[in-house]
Amino acid sequence: MELDRQKELNALRPDLLRFAHLQLRDSGAAEDAVQETMLAALVGNHRFENRSSYKTWLISILRNKIIDIIRSQSREVTASSLSDDETGDDLVDSLFDQRGHWQETARPGRWADPENSFEQQQFWQVFEACLDHLPERTARIFMMREFLGLDTDEICKEASISTSNCWVVLHRARMSLRTCLETKWFAGEEA
Repeated sequence: MELDRQKELNALRPDLLRFAHLQLRDSGAAEDAVQETMLAALVGNHRFENRSSYKTWLISILRNKIIDIIRSQSREVTASSLSDDETGDDLVDSLFDQRGHWQETARPGRWADPENSFEQQQFWQVFEACLDHLPERTARIFMMREFLGLDTDEICKEASISTSNCWVVLHRARMSLRTCLETKWFAGEEA
Protein backbone atom coordinates (compact mmCIF):
# COMPACT_ATOMS: atom_id res chain seq x y z
CA MET A 1 0.00 0.00 0.00
CA GLU A 2 2.80 2.42 0.89
CA LEU A 3 4.54 1.80 -2.46
CA ASP A 4 1.26 2.68 -4.26
CA ARG A 5 1.04 5.91 -2.26
CA GLN A 6 4.63 6.81 -3.19
CA LYS A 7 3.85 6.23 -6.88
CA GLU A 8 0.74 8.41 -6.60
CA LEU A 9 2.75 11.10 -4.83
CA ASN A 10 5.41 11.05 -7.57
CA ALA A 11 2.73 11.22 -10.26
CA LEU A 12 1.22 14.32 -8.61
CA ARG A 13 4.57 16.06 -8.19
CA PRO A 14 4.38 18.05 -11.48
CA ASP A 15 0.96 19.46 -10.49
CA LEU A 16 2.27 20.42 -7.06
CA LEU A 17 5.35 22.05 -8.57
CA ARG A 18 3.24 24.01 -11.06
CA PHE A 19 0.97 25.27 -8.26
CA ALA A 20 3.95 26.28 -6.10
CA HIS A 21 5.75 27.99 -8.97
CA LEU A 22 2.64 29.97 -9.94
CA GLN A 23 2.53 31.44 -6.45
CA LEU A 24 6.16 31.76 -5.50
CA ARG A 25 7.55 32.65 -8.94
CA ASP A 26 10.86 31.18 -7.86
CA SER A 27 11.84 27.70 -9.06
CA GLY A 28 14.06 27.01 -6.06
CA ALA A 29 11.46 28.07 -3.50
CA ALA A 30 8.77 26.12 -5.37
CA GLU A 31 10.94 23.01 -5.40
CA ASP A 32 11.63 23.40 -1.67
CA ALA A 33 7.92 23.77 -0.90
CA VAL A 34 7.06 20.68 -2.94
CA GLN A 35 9.84 18.64 -1.32
CA GLU A 36 8.63 19.67 2.14
CA THR A 37 5.08 18.77 1.11
CA MET A 38 6.11 15.35 -0.15
CA LEU A 39 8.09 14.67 3.00
CA ALA A 40 5.17 15.78 5.19
CA ALA A 41 2.84 13.54 3.19
CA LEU A 42 5.12 10.52 3.53
CA VAL A 43 5.68 11.05 7.24
CA GLY A 44 2.05 11.93 7.94
CA ASN A 45 0.44 9.47 5.54
CA HIS A 46 -1.39 7.85 8.46
CA ARG A 47 -3.27 11.16 8.94
CA PHE A 48 -4.87 10.99 5.48
CA GLU A 49 -8.43 9.90 6.18
CA ASN A 50 -9.88 9.70 2.64
CA ARG A 51 -12.30 12.58 3.32
CA SER A 52 -10.99 14.22 0.15
CA SER A 53 -8.89 13.10 -2.78
CA TYR A 54 -5.21 12.51 -2.12
CA LYS A 55 -4.37 15.37 -4.48
CA THR A 56 -6.62 17.77 -2.54
CA TRP A 57 -4.93 16.72 0.71
CA LEU A 58 -1.49 17.33 -0.82
CA ILE A 59 -2.51 20.74 -2.18
CA SER A 60 -3.70 21.75 1.28
CA ILE A 61 -0.32 20.75 2.75
CA LEU A 62 1.46 22.64 -0.05
CA ARG A 63 -0.78 25.67 0.46
CA ASN A 64 0.29 25.84 4.11
CA LYS A 65 3.97 25.47 3.14
CA ILE A 66 3.62 28.33 0.62
CA ILE A 67 1.93 30.55 3.20
CA ASP A 68 4.77 29.83 5.62
CA ILE A 69 7.34 30.77 2.96
CA ILE A 70 5.51 33.98 2.08
CA ARG A 71 5.19 35.00 5.70
CA SER A 72 8.86 34.32 6.39
CA GLN A 73 10.22 36.19 3.38
CA SER A 74 11.25 39.76 3.80
CA ARG A 75 10.89 41.46 0.45
CA GLU A 76 12.34 44.70 -0.82
CA VAL A 77 10.35 47.09 -2.97
CA THR A 78 12.29 47.71 -6.15
CA ALA A 79 11.63 50.25 -8.87
CA SER A 80 10.85 47.45 -11.33
CA SER A 81 8.23 45.91 -9.02
CA LEU A 82 6.51 49.27 -8.73
CA SER A 83 6.10 49.50 -12.49
CA ASP A 84 4.91 45.89 -13.05
CA ASP A 85 1.30 46.93 -13.40
CA GLU A 86 1.69 49.72 -15.92
CA THR A 87 0.88 47.35 -18.78
CA GLY A 88 -2.33 46.44 -16.98
CA ASP A 89 -3.44 50.11 -17.04
CA ASP A 90 -3.55 50.14 -20.83
CA LEU A 91 -5.65 46.99 -20.96
CA VAL A 92 -8.13 48.17 -18.34
CA ASP A 93 -8.36 51.68 -19.82
CA SER A 94 -9.14 50.29 -23.26
CA LEU A 95 -12.17 48.43 -21.90
CA PHE A 96 -14.02 51.51 -20.62
CA ASP A 97 -15.13 54.88 -21.97
CA GLN A 98 -14.48 58.22 -20.26
CA ARG A 99 -17.51 57.78 -17.98
CA GLY A 100 -16.32 54.36 -16.81
CA HIS A 101 -18.86 52.36 -18.86
CA TRP A 102 -17.96 49.36 -20.98
CA GLN A 103 -16.80 50.10 -24.52
CA GLU A 104 -19.34 48.53 -26.90
CA THR A 105 -16.70 46.23 -28.41
CA ALA A 106 -15.22 45.32 -25.03
CA ARG A 107 -18.45 44.47 -23.21
CA PRO A 108 -18.08 40.99 -21.71
CA GLY A 109 -20.10 38.20 -23.18
CA ARG A 110 -22.34 35.90 -21.22
CA TRP A 111 -20.52 32.85 -19.96
CA ALA A 112 -22.67 29.84 -20.77
CA ASP A 113 -21.81 27.53 -17.89
CA PRO A 114 -18.81 28.61 -15.79
CA GLU A 115 -19.38 25.93 -13.12
CA ASN A 116 -19.03 23.21 -15.75
CA SER A 117 -15.83 24.82 -17.05
CA PHE A 118 -14.22 24.71 -13.61
CA GLU A 119 -14.47 20.93 -13.65
CA GLN A 120 -12.57 20.59 -16.93
CA GLN A 121 -8.80 20.10 -16.88
CA GLN A 122 -8.37 22.14 -20.07
CA PHE A 123 -10.01 25.15 -18.39
CA TRP A 124 -7.36 25.14 -15.67
CA GLN A 125 -4.61 24.90 -18.28
CA VAL A 126 -6.02 27.99 -20.03
CA PHE A 127 -6.43 29.71 -16.65
CA GLU A 128 -2.78 29.03 -15.78
CA ALA A 129 -1.69 30.39 -19.17
CA CYS A 130 -3.75 33.55 -18.57
CA LEU A 131 -2.29 33.86 -15.06
CA ASP A 132 1.23 33.49 -16.49
CA HIS A 133 0.59 36.50 -18.74
CA LEU A 134 -0.20 38.78 -15.81
CA PRO A 135 2.65 40.95 -14.51
CA GLU A 136 4.50 38.94 -11.87
CA ARG A 137 3.53 41.18 -8.96
CA THR A 138 -0.13 41.26 -10.01
CA ALA A 139 -0.28 37.48 -10.36
CA ARG A 140 1.37 36.97 -6.98
CA ILE A 141 -1.05 39.29 -5.19
CA PHE A 142 -4.01 37.62 -6.93
CA MET A 143 -2.76 34.16 -5.91
CA MET A 144 -2.19 35.29 -2.32
CA ARG A 145 -5.79 36.43 -2.10
CA GLU A 146 -7.71 33.91 -4.19
CA PHE A 147 -5.72 30.69 -3.87
CA LEU A 148 -3.98 31.03 -0.54
CA GLY A 149 -6.78 32.96 1.17
CA LEU A 150 -4.53 35.53 2.82
CA ASP A 151 -6.35 38.58 4.13
CA THR A 152 -5.72 42.06 2.79
CA ASP A 153 -3.54 43.13 5.71
CA GLU A 154 -1.20 40.15 5.24
CA ILE A 155 -0.97 40.78 1.49
CA CYS A 156 -0.27 44.49 2.01
CA LYS A 157 2.43 43.76 4.55
CA GLU A 158 4.09 41.11 2.38
CA ALA A 159 3.91 43.16 -0.83
CA SER A 160 4.65 46.50 0.89
CA ILE A 161 1.58 48.16 -0.61
CA SER A 162 -1.37 50.10 0.73
CA THR A 163 -4.84 48.62 1.09
CA SER A 164 -6.21 50.74 -1.74
CA ASN A 165 -3.32 49.70 -3.99
CA CYS A 166 -4.03 46.07 -3.14
CA TRP A 167 -7.65 46.42 -4.25
CA VAL A 168 -6.57 48.13 -7.48
CA VAL A 169 -4.09 45.33 -8.23
CA LEU A 170 -6.75 42.67 -7.51
CA HIS A 171 -9.24 44.48 -9.74
CA ARG A 172 -6.70 44.66 -12.57
CA ALA A 173 -5.87 40.99 -12.17
CA ARG A 174 -9.52 39.97 -12.28
CA MET A 175 -10.20 42.17 -15.31
CA SER A 176 -7.17 40.83 -17.17
CA LEU A 177 -8.04 37.23 -16.32
CA ARG A 178 -11.65 37.76 -17.36
CA THR A 179 -10.59 39.23 -20.70
CA CYS A 180 -8.12 36.43 -21.31
CA LEU A 181 -10.61 33.70 -20.35
CA GLU A 182 -13.32 35.23 -22.53
CA THR A 183 -11.09 35.20 -25.59
CA LYS A 184 -9.23 31.92 -24.91
CA TRP A 185 -11.95 29.79 -23.30
CA PHE A 186 -15.51 31.12 -23.19
CA ALA A 187 -15.65 32.64 -26.69
CA GLY A 188 -16.89 29.40 -28.20
CA GLU A 189 -19.40 28.55 -25.46
CA GLU A 190 -22.17 31.02 -26.22
CA ALA A 191 -25.11 29.40 -27.91
